Amino acid sequence: MIVVTGGAGFIGSNIVKGLNKRGYTKILVVDNLTKG
Repeated sequence: MIVVTGGAGFIGSNIVKGLNKRGYTKILVVDNLTKG
């Protein structure tokens, strides 16, 4: 399993997209959305 912190932001979301394109399916995305 891969954990991506800050996954809702620009860099984090693109990392998740890139991992998906490379065949990774077990990805845990964590973000703190309290400050926008």
